[in-house]
Parts: sequence; C-alpha cells; structure tokens
Amino acid sequence: MNTNMENNDQVTKPLDVIEICKALSNQTRMNILSWLKHPKENFPPQGGCLDEPVDLKGGVCMSSIQAKAGLTPATVSNFLHTLQRAGLLLSERHGKWTYFRRNEETIQRLAAFLGHKL
Repeated sequence: MNTNMENNDQVTKPLDVIEICKALSNQTRMNILSWLKHPKENFPPQGGCLDEPVDLKGGVCMSSIQAKAGLTPATVSNFLHTLQRAGLLLSERHGKWTYFRRNEETIQRLAAFLGHKL
C-alpha cells in the first residue's frame, strides 16, 4: 500500500482568504465542496479498485467526482487543483488512485474569519 498525503502542508497553511474566494467563485467547485461534505450520500462506495482495504477518511476518487460533475477529466482535475491550492481540499494517493476530501480545518477557519471580520 502506497499512502502519502500530497498536501499535508495545507493543514497548517496560513489562511489566504482571497485565494479561497477565487476558488469558490465557480459553481462547480462549490458543488464539489458541497458533495464532499457528505460523500457517502453523493458518491458510490469508494476504494473498490484498491488491492487491499484502506481508510480513505471520506476521500472520493477523482473519477467519481468527474462522473458526478459531468465534465471532462481535465476540467475536474483543474477544479480539484484550484480547491487544493486554496487549502480547501486534501488529497491522499493509494496506488495509482488519488482520493480527495474536504479540509475541514481550513473551512472552519474561513467561517470564523468571515463571522468575525464581516
């Protein structure tokens, strides 16, 4: 099993509200974050293609996100990268598959910032 966090530094990354707002300025990217809030309700069971059972921590394979969005793999990959760069998503690789989940810490920090500053 090959497990590594690709964006482990996102957990402690300083909050970049402008970058986050840019990432949230697209309806599909907002939908992706919304879908990932309740992955079991919005996506089929994950990890079936893996050789051994692993804890995906609620992560969803990019191909499942792409199928739900109904967009090309390249477009969804770009959207996921934008959300990840803003610190809103974390990714974890298992073999040749990458699973994405929400970065709840960043989302909570954003909510607190908006509630306090605005």
